[in-house]
Amino acid sequence: MNDESGKKLVIIGASHAGSQLAFSARQLGWTGPIELIGDEDVAPYHRPPLSKDYLTGGKALENILLKPVASYAKSDITLRIGLQVNQIDRSAKRCTLSNGKTVGYDKLALAVGAKVRKVPIKGSDKAGVFYLRTIADIDGIRDHTGEGQSAVIIGGGYIGLETAASLRKLGMRVTVLEMMPKILQRVIVAQPMTDFFMRVHQEEGVAIVTNAQVEEIGGDKRAETVVCANGQTFAADLVIIGAGILPNTELAEEAGIKVDNGIVVDEFCRTNDADIVAVGDCTFNRNLFYPKPMRMESVQNAVDQAKTAAATLCEQAKPYNCVVWFWSDQYDVKLQIVGLYEGFTSMVIRGNPAQGRKFSIFYLRNKTLIAVDAINSPDAFVFGRKHVGAPMNFELERLGDESTPLKELTAQAKVG
Repeated sequence: MNDESGKKLVIIGASHAGSQLAFSARQLGWTGPIELIGDEDVAPYHRPPLSKDYLTGGKALENILLKPVASYAKSDITLRIGLQVNQIDRSAKRCTLSNGKTVGYDKLALAVGAKVRKVPIKGSDKAGVFYLRTIADIDGIRDHTGEGQSAVIIGGGYIGLETAASLRKLGMRVTVLEMMPKILQRVIVAQPMTDFFMRVHQEEGVAIVTNAQVEEIGGDKRAETVVCANGQTFAADLVIIGAGILPNTELAEEAGIKVDNGIVVDEFCRTNDADIVAVGDCTFNRNLFYPKPMRMESVQNAVDQAKTAAATLCEQAKPYNCVVWFWSDQYDVKLQIVGLYEGFTSMVIRGNPAQGRKFSIFYLRNKTLIAVDAINSPDAFVFGRKHVGAPMNFELERLGDESTPLKELTAQAKVG
């Protein structure tokens, strides 16, 4: 149990990682003050619904808050929103805020997340052009939606495709422009998954153009067209740029904290400063389940890292050792992913990706399961959560046999 009575924990960043860290630290016995500082003007909220239910109006802000606002005070956590931290003075153990005030700390946690990757497109400063990362971004986008209007989404990653699905639900005409030869290429998925999502979006009326090099967003003061290098021009009442995200590392780097594709942390979420931990999208982290450090952009990683960091701060250190998982909702499709498929030597497909909207793919390295993609297949997702990392001691073809219940294979799988 932590014996840090009276010592102060300051957490910079009030999203999934920062909020989880604050509550976990309190639950694990941190008795001193905890301050959670966020640069947005709203209480911490779930980000995944932004491009889905919040965009379409299915959920309001109060429906997507991570915790009721009153719960922070109830757990004796001081929530300070609408403030940026401009500087960290490690020697004085003090942070300078955007309002000119300073806040001291005994322990500091960096949960500063990531920012959108900006792309140099001529005309991208026009009205009606948006990036998508925060609730304020979505509020702006919603003001430019309308049935029968045209939206162009630049970028065919998960955020771009989820947004396309939401805009179609609102009755808009949607075009997705992807500069790579196929959608989802930058997030690394297998060809059957790419082909499936290409088919689904086309069935739903989305026009997808690959190898599209966007050159200019045309119009007078607001977006009216998107022009590609080959001369193709697309009408646009709304333009959304989804070019990925970059970790927020500037604050840490200026303070002399080690940075390399993110804020570098060990398996206990410790930085090179013994009094500073870091968690979430901003980190280049060590997960003992995987052979090399990596930077993961997922809610699961943010939450699980936060729990690890809280344990470290409360002197109950245990290494981060989690199978990563993700999800994406598009139309009536729920994709659930367990593990990372890089380095697979074989794949087994259960169902038919070319027909319908239900199948799963099992990725193996030799006979060890390393990842699962599950489309509307919660049983496959559960199987993956249980068995990724474990050898499959049965004929692998049985994974693809839909007449064989996965529960039956669970009983035979050797849990490593």
